[in-house]
Amino acid sequence: MSPDPKFQTKCLKSPDGTVRYIKEGKLHNPEGPAVIHPDGKEEYHLNGFQYTKDEFKKLKKEGNGLPWYKSGTAKMRH
Repeated sequence: MSPDPKFQTKCLKSPDGTVRYIKEGKLHNPEGPAVIHPDGKEEYHLNGFQYTKDEFKKLKKEGNGLPWYKSGTAKMRH
């Protein structure tokens, strides 16, 4: 069974060169900037909420906004 495309992050590039990462209709990229402008400006978003780069780094370090399997709180069961 393949994953529901609605829940997958899509990378969209507009004609002006802006790159956007969208998940469930919201800007979202737990790996880095969710919007990259042609001039190099970056915007950080998690689940549609915008953060500064420093806020994003703090949230990522704490595991907030990340999928459960990347948050560091998931534990292996034996």
